[in-house]
Amino acid sequence: MIYADNAATTKMSDKAIETMVTLMKDTYGNPSSLYEFGQKSKEVLEEARVKVANAIGANPKEIIFTSGGSESDNQAINSAAKAGALAGKKHIISSAFEHHAVLHTLNKLKKEGFEITLLDVHENGLIDPKEVEDAIREDTCLVTIMFANNEIGTIEPIREIGEVCKKHGVTFHTDAVQAIGHIPVNVVDDNIDMLSASAHKFHGPKGVGFLYVRKGVRLFNLIEGGAQEKGKRAGTENVPGIAAMAVALEDAVANLDNYSKLVTAKRDRLIEGISEISHSALNGDATKRLPGNVNFCFEGIEGESILLLLDDKGIAASSGSACTSGSLDPSHVLLAIGRVHDVAHGSLRLTIDESTTDEEVETIITSVKEVVEYLRGFSPVWRDLISGKREFIL
Repeated sequence: MIYADNAATTKMSDKAIETMVTLMKDTYGNPSSLYEFGQKSKEVLEEARVKVANAIGANPKEIIFTSGGSESDNQAINSAAKAGALAGKKHIISSAFEHHAVLHTLNKLKKEGFEITLLDVHENGLIDPKEVEDAIREDTCLVTIMFANNEIGTIEPIREIGEVCKKHGVTFHTDAVQAIGHIPVNVVDDNIDMLSASAHKFHGPKGVGFLYVRKGVRLFNLIEGGAQEKGKRAGTENVPGIAAMAVALEDAVANLDNYSKLVTAKRDRLIEGISEISHSALNGDATKRLPGNVNFCFEGIEGESILLLLDDKGIAASSGSACTSGSLDPSHVLLAIGRVHDVAHGSLRLTIDESTTDEEVETIITSVKEVVEYLRGFSPVWRDLISGKREFIL
């Protein structure tokens, strides 16, 4: 089986598994307890906090452990909104192709009286910092723009956007779930006030993540019931999971240069090979994208059919976000960059990592070509296109 859906989740690293299992066996005390078993767990917890902070250029006191990216997004956005409302500011800026953990939270806030501005995304999948600045008003309390898109992999100009927000005194949050562990991230250099991350995107365990909150930024509780995480996130900490996340992140950051060079070369070969398919199009900028992300649209066929036939060939891929895989609607991300419904339905996302071999890359290219040709062979839409009854879009 060739696994090409790392944007959905990654395989846990051996070191992360070993760390997690060892701690579950030997270090099972509650870190809030005062006796030795508990204090040993507390030490592990704080060591993990230091590792996570070091990986993104933060202070350990600015790290809050959570259950993952969605919880972190929710707490960050709701906190900024509440702080804004207390100051008489109820305007939030985001983009039309954010993860649903962001968009659904913004929809909830809209019902509570907040005004939401969703910036248009250009065809290349990039947001213009100037357009962010133009959208900022006196009552803007938050700008939330993802670091890298989870579907098309485009890397946004986060440092420039953060600089704009800093200039205007507006809190800046970024959903960095897809970016952390894959590209360099430094919260100070990138002018970030709050950042969300999830362990299972960089070879850590599922159900664990963190929220970076710059010192001085007000954070409100999302979960009540205890004094854990400096009183900002109630619930006994998942010490084995958190430690495993820290180890995985530490390894990912240490190997970032080699990872980027290796995976980018394989990504570019995938793009080159799949681009040979007629009436296909790469979604998002060709170079300002995550090292392992390849996302294409193919005219005349449905994405779900591509996935099923690739699965028969032993290739695991997706047509978009794993969080919306049950939806029959076209991707909101592809619609946001200007793809029409008919084309957006025929999408394929391939996300590889350092374990993907050159042979597997060639197998993927060959298999995608075969599947697209096969599906077009009995597609009535494709027949209309080649007969001239419909006009090609791609």
